[in-house]
Amino acid sequence: MPVRVLVAEDQALLRGSFRMLVDSAPGLLAVGEAATGVEAVELARRESPDVVLMDVRMPEMDGVEATRSICGPTGVPGTRVLILTMFDLDAYVYPALRAGASGFLLKDTRPAELLAAIEVIAAGEALLAPTVTRRLIAGYGPAPGTGAPSPSSSPSSGEVAGLTDREREVLLLVAGGLSNAEIGERLRVGLPTVKSHVSRLLDKLGARDRVQLVITCYEIGLVMPARSGTGAGPNMGPVPGAGLDRGATRR
Repeated sequence: MPVRVLVAEDQALLRGSFRMLVDSAPGLLAVGEAATGVEAVELARRESPDVVLMDVRMPEMDGVEATRSICGPTGVPGTRVLILTMFDLDAYVYPALRAGASGFLLKDTRPAELLAAIEVIAAGEALLAPTVTRRLIAGYGPAPGTGAPSPSSSPSSGEVAGLTDREREVLLLVAGGLSNAEIGERLRVGLPTVKSHVSRLLDKLGARDRVQLVITCYEIGLVMPARSGTGAGPNMGPVPGAGLDRGATRR
């Protein structure tokens, strides 16, 4: 079965280009176009696509609210959202990830990379643009007025304290952008063991995917954003050099 994709973009030219790109790729099928957030939610409920390419800045309902409606408890089961934005520091992106999006990419991403990202998201993984993730979370995570949740919506100190030393170590490496294979190499354990640790982290912290694990690390203070302009990676204590720019964060 092809991966069914809904394109939500307010600019007609871009919307049509994305649809043509999707339809030209083997294994992908565009099932609709939406010019507003309201249309995106309506089409998602009707078509139940595997992936929604979601622009964050749309009329009637922005991409954050549309994502929340699609990915929330009363949303569309099995549908995942990939956010597309023009700017690497778009203030809408962080709340969109919190609302349930499985990742984001810049609109100037190469066509082949966008198609690969759709497949990654459809497979149930999570993806963050590798060159901007740290700056995005550091710049907009705690900022007022961006839709970021209050501290009360983050895991409690008891939940974090309930992590084992190994789970905390794995969590920091996830926040550093390392893949499961890289984590296994760093810790000298097998891939099944890493997957087991990640699954327990998702359960214990109530996170949907690795994207939310990364965000959680910042919200609860396990990872401190680098100071603006230093060019350094996030301060992760015992995990030096594991910056989020290392590569795409994938589940």
